[in-house]
Amino acid sequence: MKSPYHSLPAYTRWKKAIAEPDYPSVDPVTNFPWKIANSDKVATAGSCFAQHIARHLKQSGFDHYVVEDGHPLADEHQRDHFNYGTYSARYGNIYTPRQLVQLFERAFGTFEPQEEIWTNEHGKFVDPFRPNIEPEGFATKEELVADRHQHLAKVRDMFSTLDVFVFTLGLTEAWLSKTDGAVFPVCPGVAGGTFDVQKYEFHNFRVSEVIADLERFLDLLNSVNPKARVILTVSPVPLMATAENRHVLTSTTYSKSALRVACDEIERAHKHVVYFPSYEVITGAYNRGRYFAEDLRNANEEGVSHVMRIFLQHATQAEAIQAPAPKVDEDRNFIERMMHVVQTTCEEELIEVSLSRR
Repeated sequence: MKSPYHSLPAYTRWKKAIAEPDYPSVDPVTNFPWKIANSDKVATAGSCFAQHIARHLKQSGFDHYVVEDGHPLADEHQRDHFNYGTYSARYGNIYTPRQLVQLFERAFGTFEPQEEIWTNEHGKFVDPFRPNIEPEGFATKEELVADRHQHLAKVRDMFSTLDVFVFTLGLTEAWLSKTDGAVFPVCPGVAGGTFDVQKYEFHNFRVSEVIADLERFLDLLNSVNPKARVILTVSPVPLMATAENRHVLTSTTYSKSALRVACDEIERAHKHVVYFPSYEVITGAYNRGRYFAEDLRNANEEGVSHVMRIFLQHATQAEAIQAPAPKVDEDRNFIERMMHVVQTTCEEELIEVSLSRR
């Protein structure tokens, strides 16, 4: 008598789906329930890796929905420098679902953090919730407040009018205000402000908290935009540093595992939410580390291209651009390929910068 495994497709078996194919042809997507049309407004947010998704969407002719794109006379270099178009709005990296929930609440006026303004080492003014958005800092408090007001109005418009929201979860570790629970994208004192143990506390979100925050966000989004669909991904980029007194590899494993489990729970509970396995593509043992740069942290362009090739194939109505798969035995440019990384803006990397100054 045959077991239930006999009736399952080949992609359910490690040997057939992972061990035997050449690494560029591995495709872990088996069922994507709906398609993104060229006319859909696709908004992006999340950790550093989400910037790659935004970039490839634009390059592939899709509507990367940008509501905050800078002055019309600014050239592309100027817009990039000031983080316009990096994501759909100028909110910088959003590493945790709690940070995403609070962004929504700030945009719609239901949460106003007590922490308003930081200063940096040059005496310029910094937005605590977008510390890297203005590279040199704002010249005056008034300029910062005006920019924040305009920014949150654009975020409100974005959530109300988008068709698809792609969110990349990055971290479970965060720094919170003890006063009102406001979550910062980076520890106070790293990119502005001054760390004070009386004012701030470290928090490592549990799986249950991540799930609750994602549920909360979906409820909020549905309240203003019932037609919105959501794609969740998990960033494959390891932690730059952990605030726990344990090895960074152990903390990274916990963080990514918790986020991945939360995504699975949310996807199973909501038909309009789907998980896309970019994390699995980049970190999978099948590619033997080829998709990480020399620092063993950032994804290189070959890995990102693999992710986006299968994303376009399964999640969109357009035909994916199929780059020829390299032959593993004949590939002699491994080191060069590892070093080829497209630059992303990442507040978390400022932790290492701040440590090097001391």
